[in-house]
Amino acid sequence: MAVYSIKELEKLSGIKAHTIRIWEKRYDLIEPHRTNTNIRYYTDSELKKILNVAVLNRHGIKISSIARLSDLELREEILRVSTTSYSNDTLIDSMVLSMIDLDEYKLEAMIDKSINKIGFKSTVTDVLYPFLEKVGILWQSEDVYPAQEHFVSFLIRQKIIGATDRISNTFNQNGKKFLLLLPEGEWHEISLLFSQYLIREANHEVIYLGQSVPYSDVLAIGASKRFDFILISSTNSQTGFDLGLYLEDLGVAFPDKKILYCTSYKGVLREPSSRNLIHLKQIEDLSTFIQNIT
Repeated sequence: MAVYSIKELEKLSGIKAHTIRIWEKRYDLIEPHRTNTNIRYYTDSELKKILNVAVLNRHGIKISSIARLSDLELREEILRVSTTSYSNDTLIDSMVLSMIDLDEYKLEAMIDKSINKIGFKSTVTDVLYPFLEKVGILWQSEDVYPAQEHFVSFLIRQKIIGATDRISNTFNQNGKKFLLLLPEGEWHEISLLFSQYLIREANHEVIYLGQSVPYSDVLAIGASKRFDFILISSTNSQTGFDLGLYLEDLGVAFPDKKILYCTSYKGVLREPSSRNLIHLKQIEDLSTFIQNIT
């Protein structure tokens, strides 16, 4: 059974901890559990309840009215709102609930609904990325089982791979070729897969090396294949791995190539000596870069 602090409920639901405490006292909305040392904590049951309450409250339903709903009435109201609403926040909260329940059918249905409504790219950037951020919060606080994180990642990977497979293999005659990879020990592939989608959609070519590629392999392939850009995605979370040094070495090894690195971490390179290194802070930066290729 996963347990959550009130601060984690705040991060996941968007409802301030102070407000949650008021709702507890005034409406008996949820009841915290307590450790032997009187520290309050919450379980999946309270998380689900507060996420459902957050959805209804965002849709203008007063907390006093929500508090009077039975569990069955609450579920029915959530179903009604989820069916009629196209709010990304509502969708993301519902996806978190589906992840906790390991409900693949519902999670996939919600992703497909978003794709049909706002398109594949917007679904990835505006729905799936924020959703994965919430999953990351749960993961860091050890409130998500590895199986739940793998369950979500696998489904999203399949969606991106499927969308990429549907892109025509007609490449731009003046197009460029990108070498895509994750450094050795790096396994978080979703951003790299979506990068491949964006590059191929723009009719450029991709050599996709994938997860955990040894540095020696990058050098060998780089020496034997023609390409214009190297693109690396990294969470920069490996113990003992210096991404900055890795990038500097690549910049020296391939001085005539542009090396793009996607990471949200700041300060990876303090004063890069290699001028061919380009930092992409978010996926939108890659889209802009691709549009400006000449």
